[in-house]
Amino acid sequence: MSSTKNCVIAHDYLTQKGGAERVTLDMVKAFNPELIITSVWNENSTFNEFMDYSIKESFLKHFKVFRRDPRFALPLLPFAWRFMKKIDSGVVLCSSSGWSHAIRTSSRTKKIVYCHNPARWIYQDQDYFLKSGKLVKALWALAKRPLRFLDKIAARSADCYVANSTSVAARIRHAYGIEARVVFPPVSIDVHAPREPVVALEPGYFLVVSRSRGYKGTQTIIDAFCQLPDHRLVIIGGDNFGNFSPNIRSLGHVSDAQLRWLYAHAVALVSLSREDFGLTPIEANAFGTPALVLRAGGFLDTTQEGTSGLFVDEATVPALVRAVADFPDHWDKKRIAANAERFSLNAFTANLSAIIDDVIGRKGST
Repeated sequence: MSSTKNCVIAHDYLTQKGGAERVTLDMVKAFNPELIITSVWNENSTFNEFMDYSIKESFLKHFKVFRRDPRFALPLLPFAWRFMKKIDSGVVLCSSSGWSHAIRTSSRTKKIVYCHNPARWIYQDQDYFLKSGKLVKALWALAKRPLRFLDKIAARSADCYVANSTSVAARIRHAYGIEARVVFPPVSIDVHAPREPVVALEPGYFLVVSRSRGYKGTQTIIDAFCQLPDHRLVIIGGDNFGNFSPNIRSLGHVSDAQLRWLYAHAVALVSLSREDFGLTPIEANAFGTPALVLRAGGFLDTTQEGTSGLFVDEATVPALVRAVADFPDHWDKKRIAANAERFSLNAFTANLSAIIDDVIGRKGST
């Protein structure tokens, strides 16, 4: 991008340390925006680096419950974004898997949406509300149709859509009828930074890095390892699941230094989710650690079978039990790390900058 002084970056909500928030932080560092806009920000639960920038929030910031968990505000999110002041800047770069793409802009402002996924709670709500009660599901069924209508209007206000994977590009096409370009997100983890060992944990475990929502498939992995007493499982992120059997350990949240140590000393990273892109296998690969992932979604872009990891064909306990039991002992760590290099921050910045410059240079929007 030739100039960043007239850039604004918008993200759905800054209340967690997820993959989308990591990518948003990389955007912020790359393009140095004059302002970050979000529906609600909880500085205690997302990345500290955001505090170095000017952040503007919606009216949702006045409600503590939404700062703790913005999912409670789902029906209000389109209105939170629509009621915010119209942005008059050169470019608005929206990091979106929810409603930041609904931000209003002036006629001179170009809106580019970097889409992690069309809102999962609208288009894949059977996964998102898997553990919700009947009343919540019934109320959501009533709200979903008008929210889809508003979502499509917001999507069509963009000058350009960019998907984070070929899988997400297909979902954008299906949801909005928009052809999106694909720019893979970066792997920003620093393999050379300090590592902090986890107390009383020996190397040689399988690793899960995930928030504990139903579509992440963590429970299926736990159930599989309950049948694999000779293989250890370590779970980090989301809720503390507890120790369901002696070979399973749940750590909850860990520091970045501990995460680096955990990646470096794992047998493999395991995921059975249908990820929009899936940063964690690439982060593991950066440390020379292979991945064992579901043959679906963004993993098809990021995992080179037999080189950087292996696929599981079904998200079932029997399939994972077989895959873990047969997982190879020896891997070429250099070839695994080389796969991660395809997703560098420099490549991400260059590809996204080229798209921004292209959109800015157009006489009209598309």
